[in-house]
Amino acid sequence: MSELDLVRPPIRRTVEVAADREKTFRVFVDRLAEWWPLDPFSRGGSARIAAVSVDRRVGGTVTEHWHDGTTHDWGTLLAWDPPAGLTMTWTITGTPTEVELRFTEADGRTLVDLEHRGWDRLGPAELGEDCAVPGGYTGGAFTRGWATILDAFREHLR
Repeated sequence: MSELDLVRPPIRRTVEVAADREKTFRVFVDRLAEWWPLDPFSRGGSARIAAVSVDRRVGGTVTEHWHDGTTHDWGTLLAWDPPAGLTMTWTITGTPTEVELRFTEADGRTLVDLEHRGWDRLGPAELGEDCAVPGGYTGGAFTRGWATILDAFREHLR
């Protein structure tokens, strides 16, 4: 862990969902556009997005597809280990960061652990830039954003 990691710690969030690990992973990956709050957590918003796809392999992309044929990548898969998890770059931050998701079964339910890291790669201006919600990393926007996204996922599987 570098000195900057202490100043710019990863964002960590965990939710418990009411489904087994296999189903949880499958819904997370296969049905992103159904449960992900596209407004405001996408480039195109729900009016423009036809689908969100995951190219299921290391080096594959997570891509939003618009109705007009336009595509925008959210990131590239760095690790692919279904149904245990995945790691991807997160390019929506400008300079790529990393998002890791781990899926752990617990008595027919699943813990979904998220870690968004790599904030040491971003300069002060990027750290303060608004993302889907105002405030950037330094203002807690990513912390609030991931909480909203994972809550939407939990509700979808309820």
